[in-house]
Order: sequence, then C-alpha cells, then structure tokens
Amino acid sequence: MSIRFQELGWCRTPMGELVLRRRFDPVTRREIDEIKLGDEFLMSSQFTDAEVELGRLATARLGDATDLDVVVGGLGLGFTALAVLEHPAVRSLTVIDALGEVIAWHERGLIPAGAVLTADPRCRFVHGDFFELARSPDGLDPAAPGRRFHAVVVDIDHSPRHLLRPENADFYTPAGLRRVRDGLHPGGVFALWSNDPPDDPFLRALGESFDRVAAEVVRFPNPLRGGESTNTVYLASAPE
Repeated sequence: MSIRFQELGWCRTPMGELVLRRRFDPVTRREIDEIKLGDEFLMSSQFTDAEVELGRLATARLGDATDLDVVVGGLGLGFTALAVLEHPAVRSLTVIDALGEVIAWHERGLIPAGAVLTADPRCRFVHGDFFELARSPDGLDPAAPGRRFHAVVVDIDHSPRHLLRPENADFYTPAGLRRVRDGLHPGGVFALWSNDPPDDPFLRALGESFDRVAAEVVRFPNPLRGGESTNTVYLASAPE
C-alpha cells in the first residue's frame, strides 16, 4: 500500500497557505493529489471528469478550425490543459495562474501532469492574475498586447456565484464577459467550469455578448457519496 499521506509542497502566499499533498484513499484504493489554498480545495485528482470535459468541449466547439491559439485560466493539477493539448489543431496553449508555486510544482515534476505540459513546446505557463489580465486593454498575453485567442477556457472560481476572492465578481458581469468576447477571434469559444448547477442569470448575462450559449451538465460517479455528482461547463461562441 502507498504512504497514507504526503505533503509534497507548502508555502505562504498573500491569499493564504498553499499546500500540495498526496494521500491514499481507502475507498477508491488509489493515490489522490490535492491542492489546497487555506480552507479551500483548489483541485483534487479524485474527480476530474468535468475539468477534462471543459478542455475537450471548448476545442470540439471550434470544429475543423486549424492553428488554434488557446488560453487556460487556472493551472491546478493540469487536467484541463492536458485535454486542450489532445486536440491536434491546437498550435499554442497559454496557461495563466496567479500562484507561481503551482507553476513551479509542475516544472519540478511534483504534479504528474507537469512532465507532459513542460515537455510540450506548444504549452507556456504565465504567472499572473487571470482576472487582472482580463480587465486590461492589453488582453490576456502579457508578451503580446492585443493578442486574440480562438478559445478562452477558465477554471478558477467554484462557480460564477461562489468565488475564491470577491474582487473576481466583475468578470461574470455583462461588462466582464464583453471583455472576454473582445479577446476572441470571431467565432471563438469561451468555456467556464462550475461546481454548481446551471445558473439562469449567468446564462442570460452570457447571452448578451455571445451566441450559441449552453450549459453542459457533466455527470460522474462519486464513490464517496454513492451514486453520481455533477458539474457544469458553460460554453459560448463569439459572434462571427
């Protein structure tokens, strides 16, 4: 049996204590990687179905388009980024995370996905606040002001209503979503992960700026509770 519990990384950040840990789960009989920030679980490898679907659904919606440039807000354990890179048409992936320590854990190989992400020449990590960059007139790539993307994929807050920080709230307003739309190529895709069921007010806010707005419910087995659990992936396309 594996070691029951390991703390692989720890540091103090302005947002609270950040911990990377690995534990053996006696229910599923496998090792689970987790990132915690204070009392919040940022990500766990125990349930990753929706994080993977987030990346797959976003790129699938782009159809037969080629030479795709994608930005992912929130690195976490890397499952969404890996799913984006599975799409053969992806030319570049920019992954933005506010926590430099999480990026360093990937680069040091402490997180399993890190070996794949750092070895893929299409993938680049950016240490920065995704929400601040989204507010900036220069856009999401600090190295290329004004750059547009074919897809903006976000997994940071728990949902549009349950935020890690109150100052993130403006991103989910019509004005914030218009800024996202303006950073996309025509027909580009915005995709957002949520831990909550579909939210009608947020769907209406999306509909003010985007076309083909949808909320996809992702179902997955939950052996801890029995039965299944759900997450939501929001999808929206910029006007052509």
